[in-house]
Amino acid sequence: MKNLKKLTLLHSNDMHGDFMEENINDSLVGGVSMLSGYVNKVRQEEKNVIYAIAGDMFRGSIIDSEFQGVSTIQIMNLLGPDVVTLGNHEVDYGVAHLLFLEKCAEFPIVNANLHIKTNHARLFQPCKVIEIDGMKILFIGILTEIALMQCKTDGLVGTLVTLEDAAEEIGKICNTYNAIDIDFTVLLTHIGFEEDKKLAELLDPAWGVDVIIGGHSHTFITEPAVVNGIPVVQAGTGTDQIGRFDIMIDTDNNCIDSYSWKSIDINEKNCPRDLDIEDVIKNYKTRTDEKYGRIITRFVRQLTHPTRIRETELGDLLSDVLKEAIGVDIFLLGSGSIRTEQLGPIVTKGSLRECFPYDDAVYMIYLTGAQLKHALLRMLRDEALDGAHTEFYQLSKGLVVEYDQPTHSFLRFDFEGEPVADERIYTVGLQHYHYTNLPDSFDLTVEDVRANHAERIVSTSCIQIIEESLSAGQHQNADGCGRLIMHLNDGTVVGRPE
Repeated sequence: MKNLKKLTLLHSNDMHGDFMEENINDSLVGGVSMLSGYVNKVRQEEKNVIYAIAGDMFRGSIIDSEFQGVSTIQIMNLLGPDVVTLGNHEVDYGVAHLLFLEKCAEFPIVNANLHIKTNHARLFQPCKVIEIDGMKILFIGILTEIALMQCKTDGLVGTLVTLEDAAEEIGKICNTYNAIDIDFTVLLTHIGFEEDKKLAELLDPAWGVDVIIGGHSHTFITEPAVVNGIPVVQAGTGTDQIGRFDIMIDTDNNCIDSYSWKSIDINEKNCPRDLDIEDVIKNYKTRTDEKYGRIITRFVRQLTHPTRIRETELGDLLSDVLKEAIGVDIFLLGSGSIRTEQLGPIVTKGSLRECFPYDDAVYMIYLTGAQLKHALLRMLRDEALDGAHTEFYQLSKGLVVEYDQPTHSFLRFDFEGEPVADERIYTVGLQHYHYTNLPDSFDLTVEDVRANHAERIVSTSCIQIIEESLSAGQHQNADGCGRLIMHLNDGTVVGRPE
């Protein structure tokens, strides 16, 4: 007869400082208070419960940005996850600050990737064994370099480069820890849903990986993807939902006997409130409201940014603000820098900072027309347009690009009404993060760019430029179309003015 034990495995990812509930159709949804209430409720109802977070606790709210993650760690301490892995935004405040935040955390943070280049010493524990009801559950944290471009600003910190490298590292850890009779193995990753499925294909079944819980791509699913016999899951983004596994573990054979998985809505119907954690959040919110309640401007209407892989209204507005302020021909604004789907019509200092939390320097670089076309071909590659979590850019006014996905070619590539000349040099504005990651984002090297002219730092703060420029006028508007027109493989055309 099988020796079976039940494990309830709860998981979140990409919470991004989503601390406050929202009123949607007269019902309260999301927020850490009700999320904590649900986790505590399940811990009381079930015998063996583990709650894991698959990266990106930070960024996305004023509370997080104002206190540089210290507030988030305190709130997470009260939420009480059993194990957490790193996401790419955990290093937004710098690797040294992340190591400080780890000391503030009352929960284990695992990562098998980040290391010091000089001696290859890991910065974090690669894994955590949690013992519960006589079972040993192994959690391994994985983050590949494609999701961690921010670390390239720190020359002493390295990470694994490819999925193959990650799979090899997982094999080493599993082979080491399997000797102590691990009953169940979970990969906590932050590399994106599609990459998780590719990683699952690379894993040797003998290593005993049972489940992959991921993040980074903000993927909402209705059922797990099963690859190489391994269920792969993710729980969207924010705190509006939580993933739940109910698993029967065969402790003789150290494997899954049966399981069910579902996404649970965090709302007032399903979840009691955690008043203690609510008081802490309200205290932080009161302090930030005092500083960030000032009105900066009023738009003609609410402007939107519904997707990062299309031209958007907010993308047009903010790229134009930066272009005009620093005096470049073209500004390429990272779509991922815009963290909310709408802004306005009343814009406060706080709502602007939540929408655009990044305060990095602004670079002016010099590109030939040929390099500019090459860069945007890289941006418009199929994996990006198919939804992969890659860098994408909003184009400032004056640049009009019409792209044909079936032929991977440009139908039009104009600047100020004239075709872009391959030999002409154009000045281009970029945020520091995107300048640092030229090879990944544009398939260009710093040396390629410097051959035209040395780069210049023209501002130490892009958010100060945006705030000051918006404060100078009222009733701003943007169309959100006409600059990036794309003919997609399915025959649809997006971005063309009506």
